[in-house]
Amino acid sequence: MPGEPRTLRLQHGNRIEALCVLGGHVRADVFGAAPAGAVAFGVKHTEGVSVDVLFRGRAEPEAVSGAGTRWPLDEGTVLRFSMSRASSEVNDNKVTVSFYADGGKPINQAGVFLTGVELQESIPVPCAWGRDGDSKARFAGSGGLAAKPLTLPRDEAALSLQGSPWTWTRIGMGWWKRTAPTSWAWGPEGHGAILLVSCDKEFPFIPPSDCDSEQVFNREDLLDMAQMVLRTEGPQRLPRGYEIVLSVSVNDADKKRVNNPDEPGDLPVFPFLADPFFGQRYVQVLGRRKLFHAVPYPGGAAELGFFVEGLRFPDETFSGLVSIHVSLLEPLAEGIPHSPIFTDTVVFRVAPWIMTPNTMAPVNLFACSMKDNYLFTKEIQSLVAKASCKLKVCFGYINRGDRWMQDEIRLGYTHAPHNIFPVVLDSPRERGMEQLPVKELLGPNFGYVHKEPLFEAVASLDSFGNVEVSPPVSVAGKEYPLGRILIGSSFPASAGRRMTRLVRDFLYAQHVQAPVELYSDWLAVGNVNEFVTFVPTSDKKLTPAVFPQRFRMLLASPAACYRLFREKQKEGQGEATMAFRVFRRVTINKVLSNEVLAQQNQYVQVIPNTPGHNPHFWQRPPQRGTNSSLWQGVVEFGLLSALLHPLQRCIDWNRDILKKELGLLEEDIIDLPALFKLDKQGKAVPYFPNTVTMIVLAKDLGIPKPFGPVAGGECCLERQIRALLEPLGLRCRFLEDVASYHGSLGEVRCGTSVQRRPFAFK
Repeated sequence: MPGEPRTLRLQHGNRIEALCVLGGHVRADVFGAAPAGAVAFGVKHTEGVSVDVLFRGRAEPEAVSGAGTRWPLDEGTVLRFSMSRASSEVNDNKVTVSFYADGGKPINQAGVFLTGVELQESIPVPCAWGRDGDSKARFAGSGGLAAKPLTLPRDEAALSLQGSPWTWTRIGMGWWKRTAPTSWAWGPEGHGAILLVSCDKEFPFIPPSDCDSEQVFNREDLLDMAQMVLRTEGPQRLPRGYEIVLSVSVNDADKKRVNNPDEPGDLPVFPFLADPFFGQRYVQVLGRRKLFHAVPYPGGAAELGFFVEGLRFPDETFSGLVSIHVSLLEPLAEGIPHSPIFTDTVVFRVAPWIMTPNTMAPVNLFACSMKDNYLFTKEIQSLVAKASCKLKVCFGYINRGDRWMQDEIRLGYTHAPHNIFPVVLDSPRERGMEQLPVKELLGPNFGYVHKEPLFEAVASLDSFGNVEVSPPVSVAGKEYPLGRILIGSSFPASAGRRMTRLVRDFLYAQHVQAPVELYSDWLAVGNVNEFVTFVPTSDKKLTPAVFPQRFRMLLASPAACYRLFREKQKEGQGEATMAFRVFRRVTINKVLSNEVLAQQNQYVQVIPNTPGHNPHFWQRPPQRGTNSSLWQGVVEFGLLSALLHPLQRCIDWNRDILKKELGLLEEDIIDLPALFKLDKQGKAVPYFPNTVTMIVLAKDLGIPKPFGPVAGGECCLERQIRALLEPLGLRCRFLEDVASYHGSLGEVRCGTSVQRRPFAFK
């Protein structure tokens, strides 16, 4: 192992043969090899060998500088020797130990013939982070905290079988030697290499994706892989029986593959860039069914090319770290297995799946074509044209009656320096659209990953409307340059609905967008996008100040709606009719005082038992110790307003979590008017179309048309939303979705999914 010198057994009267890997050390017990009567010893060695004498009880070794020096033969005395250059022939260096009796009489000798070999394995570093002006490279994963990526022509980490420790030193155009071959670390001081998961499909007639096929069909396949080069230098042949072996552990075998040409010969680095088919066939040498590969020793100075690909994203059973081992094996005797005399390890991390927030520029918007959403689709086309992105329509033969695009797929990407491509995450729900990701999206440089639990039941919280991601934030000095994932769940102390553990653990395992769990089980559908979203802004305020990305967080707010309605009532517009419920003549006055609607809100008792709130409060008259402030709300604002107060408390509970976990201030949050009612299960559903569930396409917003009370010829809810958002440089377009989406407990965003540009942060 690196840093652990190999031990040789010297024999007086004999000379043995051994390989010495450059940079490593070989130790030999002098006292144990001495003949009877020996009291001293001397050492001679050829120019290519360095020899030190180590004495028991002495910290510092003594270098062997000349042939005339003799040392007393004490128990525990050890020789340590190493080589500084590769051999041109087998056994072209030697070390001779002479033993002496009293009076300096020579007794016998022991010797070792040495062959110096240099082995160096180079792999691409997938993410290289550093700060301008750094005097050395700093390598880390995409979760690192450094400010800017390095801009090198080709960044590579070198695993060198030359002993340890190593430092980062440049050894050529874009080539570096790395420090910690058996570890991987995040951050600006980190190190390590990254693999892309071959989850796209370059060839149309292979199984579902490239990682399911053991064949390499074309150059595009190789461009997804990390290039690995094994450099060797030494004599034209190794001593008889010695072997160089690549190996992987059983635990890592199903997470990566290594391919190389049938007859690599003396390959230059990356020859495939010049020839589309390389004139060679690349085959798998390490993988699920092959744990080791004997590498033919080419002789002299040579380079052997390999290509490494990831097969799985990090998940609940896989941390994302995989290792490849390089060993030099020594023969012992015929019929006895070879023994490793030197082993080194290089560690890869599989590139994570990364989500993109609303603040990133849109590329494509996906929506379903249904019999009842033709007008909605026409409006979306106009919105997409203004945002300079493309509309991708999923027709009936693919969607099979399923309109909820966002619930089915979440579009993100994966990235390494040698390639980047979008990856669609397919949700475990199976309601008709399950063929969309495979048949319409999976292809060259468009990956696919699916998480389907085997034993857990799938619920509405497994829909991807229940997965949101914030823009980049800084929290108490800790930066999240790729934002943080938001997941809806039940109240921690309750036995409510939760996201399937398989999906939840997958999101946590990506590491780079540390998830935050919110309380969304109070909603009938239970998705976080029903009460929170993010929009970009063009104002002068930075949120937070360390990031150039400007944004605001929007929250659904019953309190804001009641405040707006009370203002209109005081202005004498209490009889303004809500256009959404025009056939029942619902006015502002009736909303503020309707006892029937108030009774529906008695199911609010499922709200968590927070201090000052009794879950059975509405089942009996007020008693000592009850929430008197809530009863005061009944007196001042009516029963409905007071009953909605617990709903507001659900949102405020999440508000406090988001402020803490995203590092936000009150001025970073905008409250949009919203009302909810309770269904028969005591879960909240929107009373009118929920404007928070909007489509964000850069500065163009597709907002569900709320059909609120019309005052002065304009919907007062639309007017209020424009007043809140347009000063931020946003353009509001209200889309009618009552028949096609709202009536089925969804809104415009639930029926769409947006592919966005990846982060500039690499």
